[in-house]
Amino acid sequence: MFSLFKKKNVLSGSLNNKSHTDTLGSQLSVTVQRLKEETGNSSDIVIRKIELGEPKLPVVIVYVEGIVDDISIHEFIIDPILESDLSTLRSPKELMQSLGCEVIANAPIKKSNQWEQLYSDLMDGHTIILVDGIKEFIAVDTQGGDKRAIEEPESQVSVRGPRDGFTESLRTNTTLVRRRIRNPNLWTESLKIGNQSKTNVEIMYLNGVVNEKVVAEVRRRLKKIEIDAILESGYIEQLIEDQVWTPFPTLYHTERPDSVAGNTLEGRVAIFVDGTPFVLLAPAVFIQFFQSVEDYYGRFDIATALRFLRIQTFFLSLIAPSVYIAATTFHQEMIPTQLAIVIAAQRESVPFPAFVEALLMEVTFEILREAGVRMPRAVGSAISIVGALVIGQAAVQAGIVSPAMVIVVSITAIANFASPSFAIAISIRLIRFLFMVVAAIFGLYGVILGIIFLVVHLCSLRSFGVPYMTPIAPTTFDNLGDTLIRVPFWTTRERANLTMKGKQVRADQMSKPQPPTDRDMTIKDSKKGDSDDS
Repeated sequence: MFSLFKKKNVLSGSLNNKSHTDTLGSQLSVTVQRLKEETGNSSDIVIRKIELGEPKLPVVIVYVEGIVDDISIHEFIIDPILESDLSTLRSPKELMQSLGCEVIANAPIKKSNQWEQLYSDLMDGHTIILVDGIKEFIAVDTQGGDKRAIEEPESQVSVRGPRDGFTESLRTNTTLVRRRIRNPNLWTESLKIGNQSKTNVEIMYLNGVVNEKVVAEVRRRLKKIEIDAILESGYIEQLIEDQVWTPFPTLYHTERPDSVAGNTLEGRVAIFVDGTPFVLLAPAVFIQFFQSVEDYYGRFDIATALRFLRIQTFFLSLIAPSVYIAATTFHQEMIPTQLAIVIAAQRESVPFPAFVEALLMEVTFEILREAGVRMPRAVGSAISIVGALVIGQAAVQAGIVSPAMVIVVSITAIANFASPSFAIAISIRLIRFLFMVVAAIFGLYGVILGIIFLVVHLCSLRSFGVPYMTPIAPTTFDNLGDTLIRVPFWTTRERANLTMKGKQVRADQMSKPQPPTDRDMTIKDSKKGDSDDS
């Protein structure tokens, strides 16, 4: 019986969707009545009726309050209609033609006769104009409403660089990228995803630089999505990624326009989703998650040193607790004698083995970190800092954990924060527990085997056909200049061709900066000018 009722609900839903595929009728009163019924006579849907021409022809203006610009509606639609001379028009067809070509001439318009298109335009922030006796409508672009101002992104903070970040407005986000790449070859494609939400999604790429196969694959995967709603770009990320059973992200997300512009110039495809400030970039490679936008705004030697530091902190946060567990449990002979005596004295009163000790501290730190994120900002930082200090000190004094374990776990947590990408940082936090388990069972042999399995897994991943460990494995020497190191700009005449169509020249003439031959030339000229003035 339950399955029977379930089938009836599905059938009624399909019939309701089917009613939106037919065309409008010529009777305005019937159209307005149906519009009210199918929208539940919602209070935010404004329906305004006016009469124009001789004889008086009924005209209805419909829009959704809150997602439209009220000033645009009055300036471009209502005021021009009321101020125009339509007394000579004698038919609804002439009135419709005059409204679309003469009266409303300062705003983008389009016409259609489909109910589905009417609802789509209405929910996108367009104003609908209906004329009695005409089986089509005019949709005027009046998108607006309250939007969050452009602010500095909080998830990817940089010391040097632009301070603008993406917002929840799709058109604002694409505009921020176009301000940086003023090239007509920067193409965008639009589509709607979500059977219920009808979310606007756009892909952006640099034509002539990007590989068409990557664009076609992104387009194919997006069109293949069947879901009720897309509320954030994370929905799309989970539905188009190459590998599901992996903790590592195979798409890169950012809320910095300069990061999207830079990756677009390297041949990647940007995926914008309306309603979220996070933009997806495909394909993504492993080394990309350790690169920061500041690496390209400062000197190459400093950027290279910082990249090496991030790689070191990655391995430190990954294996530091497991190495401590393995060394204190199985390989005490590898610890210096003096240090081994100190650690043994500290652990003399601890009732738990090193694995249980590390597990308790790691879980406690994860709870504090999650609580600090979920609490209000004014309270969250205080909870995470004070909680860590109080609990750590109390645990040591109670003899539950040793001071050395507190130091190891604290260094591990700090090293995890050094990653510029939250997506790769959360992956390390999960894998760290697996390394602790194998270290407690097999010692350092388990840690080494875990590293081997991890490298093999990373080499097996793909992101839209691109190997995840490119250009390290497989090795492409032409692209190694922007991986673990960052070579100077004047040495890279060709763009990185990870996703491009072969080699592409970045600049025809790019030479090393050269100072003047005579280093005292400026000083001599200034002294000569001073003597001439005297």
